[in-house]
Amino acid sequence: MTKDRKVILYIAASLDGYIAKPNDDLSFLSLIQSTGEDYGYDDLKKSIDTVIMGRKTFDWVMKQIGGVPHPDTDTYVITRTKRPDIGKTKFYTENLSELVRNLKEEKGKNIYCDGGAEIVTELLKEQLIDEVIISIIPVLLGEGTRLFKDGRPEQELTLVSVKQFKSGLAQLYYKRADKI
Repeated sequence: MTKDRKVILYIAASLDGYIAKPNDDLSFLSLIQSTGEDYGYDDLKKSIDTVIMGRKTFDWVMKQIGGVPHPDTDTYVITRTKRPDIGKTKFYTENLSELVRNLKEEKGKNIYCDGGAEIVTELLKEQLIDEVIISIIPVLLGEGTRLFKDGRPEQELTLVSVKQFKSGLAQLYYKRADKI
């Protein structure tokens, strides 16, 4: 365990850049479900000990799986409304950038950013995302929630790898150019 913790954005998006259909609908993710294929998720989970996610993402996962996402991992759900903690899941209403800076200074494994778009935008504005892994789902949604919103600074990335899967999913792995 080192103090060199990285924030890793690991997320899926449509080919036209949406992470959700209207009404926060993530059903398009089922297009690439394939028995025995996790698209590197297990390896990611081994490298992290903390998760940051938005409240909408949290609520959708709760509804889909009927339980807390990441129950064995320290999880911060970024929300505007106070809620009681659920096990290792904390509902965080304070300054997101300050939280992430503090987490990066602590000893531990990496930090997984599990969406959503508002969280991603805020972390990009503060240049707090170190690695980006985007799984491109082979569908054009046409509308919904964009992964990358306007109003963030330009940031150079270096391509580390591209993986192609039988499902048609293409996974792009980047690191911030200044972190190489």
